[in-house]
Amino acid sequence: MSKIRSRDTQVEKLVFRELARHGIYFQKYYKRAIGNPDIALPKKKIAVFIDGDFWHGYQFLKLKKRLPKEYWLEKIERNVKRDKLYRAKLKRQGWKVLRVWEHEVRKDFEKTIKKVIVFLK
Repeated sequence: MSKIRSRDTQVEKLVFRELARHGIYFQKYYKRAIGNPDIALPKKKIAVFIDGDFWHGYQFLKLKKRLPKEYWLEKIERNVKRDKLYRAKLKRQGWKVLRVWEHEVRKDFEKTIKKVIVFLK
């Protein structure tokens, strides 16, 4: 468990590197916005979250049946609820929010990067 990273994951590093290559300035893990968005443009109030499929509950209803312990069910359910709450709060504060899933980045990197770049501009 200690090897599992909560930030600077491989997927995040790929996205950060590509955005920098395109000359897009952004702040990583912006602490002044609720939820610490992975990518933030504070002046424009734009936030992007790059979420891991397992930890943030992608297709959680299917996965739920296979998880071995109640601890994991509760943990992931809490993460999903927290993510929804943070997104709603950010929107109420005037932020535009985009969520990018880990599998999207891995499956079709170019398409996902274009989506993020268009959202940031």
